[in-house]
Amino acid sequence: MGFFSGLDVEAYDRQYTDRQLVERIAGYFRPFAVQMFWISFYLILIAFAAAAVPLLTSWLVDLLGEEINNQEIWLVSLAVLASGIFVWAANWIRRRITARVIGDVVLNIRTNAFRAAAGHDLSFYDEFSSARVVSRITSDTREFGQVVTLITDLVSQIVQAIILGAVLFAIDLRLSLWLFGFLPLIFLVALGFRTMARRVTRRGMRAMANVNAAIKETVSGIAVAKNFRQEETIFLEFDDANLSSFRVNLQRGFVLSLVFPSLNALGGIGTSLLLYVGGLSVAEAVVSAGAWFLFLQGLDRFWFPVLNLSAFWTQLQSGLSAAERSFALIDAESSVKQVAENDVPVLKGEIVFDSLCFEYTADENILDRFKLHIRPGENVALVGHTGAGKSSIAKLVARFYEFQDGNLLIDGQDIRSLDLNQYRSQLGIVSQTPFLFSGTVAENIRYARQDASDEEIFALANQIGEGDWLETLSHGLETEVGERGGRLSMGQRQLVALLRVLVQRPAIFILDEATASIDPFTEWQIQQALNMILANTTSILIAHRLSTVKAADRIIVLDDGHIIEEGDHDSLLNQDGHYAELYNTYFRHQSLDYIEEARELAAGD
Repeated sequence: MGFFSGLDVEAYDRQYTDRQLVERIAGYFRPFAVQMFWISFYLILIAFAAAAVPLLTSWLVDLLGEEINNQEIWLVSLAVLASGIFVWAANWIRRRITARVIGDVVLNIRTNAFRAAAGHDLSFYDEFSSARVVSRITSDTREFGQVVTLITDLVSQIVQAIILGAVLFAIDLRLSLWLFGFLPLIFLVALGFRTMARRVTRRGMRAMANVNAAIKETVSGIAVAKNFRQEETIFLEFDDANLSSFRVNLQRGFVLSLVFPSLNALGGIGTSLLLYVGGLSVAEAVVSAGAWFLFLQGLDRFWFPVLNLSAFWTQLQSGLSAAERSFALIDAESSVKQVAENDVPVLKGEIVFDSLCFEYTADENILDRFKLHIRPGENVALVGHTGAGKSSIAKLVARFYEFQDGNLLIDGQDIRSLDLNQYRSQLGIVSQTPFLFSGTVAENIRYARQDASDEEIFALANQIGEGDWLETLSHGLETEVGERGGRLSMGQRQLVALLRVLVQRPAIFILDEATASIDPFTEWQIQQALNMILANTTSILIAHRLSTVKAADRIIVLDDGHIIEEGDHDSLLNQDGHYAELYNTYFRHQSLDYIEEARELAAGD
């Protein structure tokens, strides 16, 4: 593996110029114009107060050559003390306002990034790791906030440098010309580090995203890893990603740590040069000792913000790179394109596939000129071997993917013209592996309809197996389901997922039935819940149970994205075609006749 393997850009990444990023960031700060005014006001006050210290000290040095009394010394000392106290107080107020503004800006960027991530279609997550998306929302926005905090500190020093620069010009023009003639060299060196810093910073962030991805995948699949005794394997995979991140970020650290020492060395050369030239000026009585001291004091305070500015131009690339990655996520275009946002009335549930073509990737045809008409209230079961196109049909109806040609009509309207939120609010979906969120059973059932009362949920739950399944839960509907529903059995999870749809009362129902085996009593309960849904919806059932197939009004047999047979269970069996083959392969062992035959054979033995 190469040193930078796995650190390639993702397809939705964009390269923004510094100007574009600064303008975009400024847009997030614009709503806080009042707070920014006060931050700027305090920065200027702090800069003037800090710049006054060398002026007061210089004045005292000049007085040492003249007659000076204790009162003057006390006044200067108190002025310097007052300046220090004022700088501390103003800085404290400024930092409080700054922390709040930056917190709000980071909150808004993070909110926009999460909203964009939640809005992306499923094809986005098929292609890009969810853990890397999480890294952009959390780590990158945090780093951006840290850099912005440094910027506000630097602004104070820049204002102070401008004031001191004007003072230095007033003290001695010749020394100032030497000083400002030397500055371009420092800025040129700083610019030389800029490109390198942006490049290593991007790599560092990608490497950290890879670590996050490795951790998320490992934690999510820890049960499988333990079942197959692969703890060492997953550790080695994590260790590889972690070491890669360590090396890349170490290189980043080397680059960033080289900046300030290099610039500081240049500053030292500049100071020694000006010390020599200034000393000659004092010897020749061109300037007073106090003025020379002021120049040196001012020079020391002048170098610090100038060198910070030069070094920070490189460090700024960290913040810009972080913002760039977050903005790329926000700006990523969805492959699902709506041509309009028409209001969606209460749906009847008519679904028409009209010569529809669909592919996940180029040259991978899933559906080709596919035609299917599902009548309102009809329950259709899709059967076929793996890869026949069953799940693709369901995902297209849910508008999770974009089709390439043809039309998909819902109640006679192009699905691309409907308001997706309104449409999906009338769509109930149960996936093959039901996903439950951490919380109680009741909270998960109420997920799609927050206004559902406890009484309504309890009444629906009791209609399934007379509520016997609730007795298997330790605290009934208030039972905690755990992460991903891990504290419940697969059958219980399926019942909760079906109840979630029942409470939602959708017009269209999509079921990708679970393949896991469950006990007959639980299967009977699940079938009861399913029948309650089927009675009031247009349903697309990707069936894996014989009972579900038989309950459908029409069975669609798919092969390689084409409908090859359709009808009810008995008529398709009589055709002795592809469905009969599927029945004998997948469903026959679930039939009562098969179970009775097996019992008789066992008894005969």
